[in-house]
Amino acid sequence: MESDIYQVYEDEIHSLEEEIEMLIQKFENKQESTFYSDEEIQISIKSLEGESKRHESPPDLKAELDCLESDLSFLMKFTGVWFTNYSKETVEKTGNKTIQKHRLSGTCYSLTFQMEFQLLEIQSNESISAVVTDLSIIMECGEYSDLSKFVSSAEERGNLLIFFRSLSSFAEWCEHRKCTFKHFKAKYPDIVRLPEGPSGDYLVIRSPELSGFELMIVWKIYVDAEGRVTPVLDLLPRIPVQALQHNKAAVENGPQCFRNMLLLLGIEASIESLIRSVGMEK
Repeated sequence: MESDIYQVYEDEIHSLEEEIEMLIQKFENKQESTFYSDEEIQISIKSLEGESKRHESPPDLKAELDCLESDLSFLMKFTGVWFTNYSKETVEKTGNKTIQKHRLSGTCYSLTFQMEFQLLEIQSNESISAVVTDLSIIMECGEYSDLSKFVSSAEERGNLLIFFRSLSSFAEWCEHRKCTFKHFKAKYPDIVRLPEGPSGDYLVIRSPELSGFELMIVWKIYVDAEGRVTPVLDLLPRIPVQALQHNKAAVENGPQCFRNMLLLLGIEASIESLIRSVGMEK
């Protein structure tokens, strides 16, 4: 009886061994069927790389925007040109040609401006060309007749680079003149007069000792049609008739001597020297 039981166990074990052998054989056959050649592996890798690139995150737009804003801020501080409003609209887009209308306004030191222009862009296989057309500039030039003529010339030429470069230089000189006049008025309040205020183009030095004796420093800022900015200073003495009879040569030579001083000492030092020569040195 016991031998029969053992026989049953042995048969069962043998059956299990056969089944295990069969499963091992199936597994090995499956491994052989999934073997890939080197070419197939390379194709699969390239496919996965392409899929990975399609799912890559976009560049950090915020960091790029911050960088552009920083560059713009530096440029505005460097040139003095600050843009306060800007808009753009596409007027026409056909094939390789695009026309956009730009509107912007801003300030350059104490001067304000508004402009509108169209930008024609033509794209070729190798590059993009751009042309400014229909440029219109609005500025309150006031007493600056030369600036008004320059603006009209810039509109005709459609040259934005020359306009902004010359505007920056012109406005900077105006601001420098204003600050210089304010400085001397604050330092010598009893001697220096500014009949038109610090934004005017002349300063008067009045002698506290000699009645009627004045020196007028005229400081003009010119800009030609080409955009060249030139500051011009001159001296106009106002001398009483009695003093003029005794010092006619000195009065006549005064303007030329002042121009020589400008070349040697510069603007601020020359004005300081004149003030000290007719006033009481503190």
